[in-house]
Amino acid sequence: MREVCLDDLKKEYEPLRKKYKLDDFSKLNENFEIEKIQERETEFLLREIRRAVSEKIAAFLRFFELFVSPQSSPVFVMTHLKNLSAKEKEIIEKMYLELVKIELTAVTLDIVYNEAKEAEFIKETTRKWYVMQPQIKSVADIILKVESRVVEKKGKSYFG
Repeated sequence: MREVCLDDLKKEYEPLRKKYKLDDFSKLNENFEIEKIQERETEFLLREIRRAVSEKIAAFLRFFELFVSPQSSPVFVMTHLKNLSAKEKEIIEKMYLELVKIELTAVTLDIVYNEAKEAEFIKETTRKWYVMQPQIKSVADIILKVESRVVEKKGKSYFG
């Protein structure tokens, strides 16, 4: 039964994809897990897709925010933050600011539904996402590199 629902979702999406020149369903699904919207019945498919895209953006935004605004961050963030270079911090802040812009745009779309604006958001955000993916991967690599530095220093900690 689940495959039928997914097939129906793909069929419903296809005319919208053509009308607004959006990515194919599989590519959007691979990047933003839009298949989960099949569990909800809706007359506003692009709104639901935009919300799925926004969820992923918001998750990365929250993660980067831990490093950009660490006042109430977990201890591991503070430890990693102390071990980041100025350039590494700059990369994280740049990614954070780009994600903030996307998130603010998404919030405004929840005020009044407009199919064309939903489609434009999806198209523009996916374009930005594909550009940001390698940068986000780079940030993840930086944090993992810092993790190895932290582990090396662990023997010198208060609890060590």
